[in-house]
Amino acid sequence: MILRFEGVSYSYFGADTPALDGVDLNVHPGESVLVAGTSGSGKSTFCRACIGLVPHFHQGRLTGKVLVDGLDTRQHPVCELFRHAGLVFQNPDAQLFNQTVESELVYGLESLGMGPSEIEKRLAWASKLAGLDSLMDRPPHTLSGGEKQRVALGAILTLRPRLLLLDEPFTHLDPEGTESLRRILRTMKSEGITLIIVEHRLHEIIQDVDRIIVLHQGKIVKEGSPHQALAGEISAYGLNLPPLLRLFRAFGLNKTVFNVEEAIEELKTQDLLEPFSVLLSEQMTNPSNGFTATSDPIVEAEDIWFNYEGRSVLCGVHLKLRKGECVALLGRNGAGKTTLIKHLNGLLKPHQGFLKILGRDTRRTPVSELSRYVGFVWQNPNDQLFRPTVREEVLTGPKTFRSYDPVWCDELFTRFGLRPLLDRSPFSLSEGQKKRVSFAAALAVKPDLFVLDEPTAGQDEFFRHELTGFITRLREEGRTILLVTHDLEFAAEHANRWLVLSEGQVIADGPADEVMADSVVMAQAGLHPTQRFQLTQAIRQLRKGKA
Repeated sequence: MILRFEGVSYSYFGADTPALDGVDLNVHPGESVLVAGTSGSGKSTFCRACIGLVPHFHQGRLTGKVLVDGLDTRQHPVCELFRHAGLVFQNPDAQLFNQTVESELVYGLESLGMGPSEIEKRLAWASKLAGLDSLMDRPPHTLSGGEKQRVALGAILTLRPRLLLLDEPFTHLDPEGTESLRRILRTMKSEGITLIIVEHRLHEIIQDVDRIIVLHQGKIVKEGSPHQALAGEISAYGLNLPPLLRLFRAFGLNKTVFNVEEAIEELKTQDLLEPFSVLLSEQMTNPSNGFTATSDPIVEAEDIWFNYEGRSVLCGVHLKLRKGECVALLGRNGAGKTTLIKHLNGLLKPHQGFLKILGRDTRRTPVSELSRYVGFVWQNPNDQLFRPTVREEVLTGPKTFRSYDPVWCDELFTRFGLRPLLDRSPFSLSEGQKKRVSFAAALAVKPDLFVLDEPTAGQDEFFRHELTGFITRLREEGRTILLVTHDLEFAAEHANRWLVLSEGQVIADGPADEVMADSVVMAQAGLHPTQRFQLTQAIRQLRKGKA
């Protein structure tokens, strides 16, 4: 047995409820396990317990026993356990601290006193497997979120642990990066390494795992193969179901399907291709329904160029965002998306061209003034948290800009589930909870433009539902929303326009279906069509073949 939990309960000091509550679990060598559940269900605590951070680092009360590769975590320090089990954290910045990617990868090996030849061999293997060869001389802090994730993974891979845990590994990855990570994990599994993957984006990995464990309020509530674990009524657990499974459930079909092939086969079996096609056409989400974007521009960008360390990151970008729009900014990691949005409140100034926010030239307007009109939720919430309590974090902005609306802020506390957390430090929260705090803080100011950088990353279905409600409300009020995301399913549901960025240039600007139908643009940007779009196209092809 590579991992065993025997009646494990754990409570953080000061917490009212246990993070883990009577967990019994056996994981066999070579097994691949997906751990799912809502934010705050105990997933990250479970990972920490697997490598000894609970109880050796985090303060709290642990009962029961955790055995990792036969070692009792109570009796062995973390420095000994990490030879057997490695964890890639949800926030890669939390474990990157060296000057270069190469030094990051060899740090653990040098700490173990390995010889130069063994270090060189492991470094070559891990860097190739994680796709890091071209980044070895780069400082980790200059990389994109997805690249940092690969560096953190590479640093763990060099240690060749028998048990590898990954906490939300797909959060910062574009479609190409996601597929690359899936290949890496399949290779690890083929070499006999046990994998435990904690993930909200179930569809990214569900077809590669042997078993799913669903945690809810610190307890294991569902367990079995993917088809077994996701069968039946599971809405109470706040899982982000695979898109096609969610679509089938919405249409009253109880069959558990994960991909287009399974969906088509089931529709054929039940002779439902024709009626399903009609329903799909009638109920296709149109993000423009009920909203009319005005001609009033919120953002005007003309011929923006920006260089970083001699590299052209933005190359002649033109765009307009209008009042009442919801626009998705898409593209692979490193395409220039983060650089572009940093121009929207003056954090960066164009080296050529100009950008105006509500008519204000960002080159001449201070950030402090622009931030009243542009609200940001960054990809990593730790980059914008600074107050001692959640309450102060949310209220600082509106009180500074004299836009404090107690009724509105009260609603934010409720809808984002922050009431029980108001007196806690935001730094003590889970990554998902931190994200909710940053959302509320940005919304509290009631900005004209709301920029969401990976808004669904690390979030459960409950949060996605609340976010949908807020996007609807903000658009009704004429506010503009820019979604920067790899979650194309979410982008297709909510954005009336897709802006696609590739190598610093806008290569497409139009409705989601039009962009996804352009295979050249999708390939150039490293994007994959949504499962719903793929299913619609597959049904059309079948119907065309019958005609």
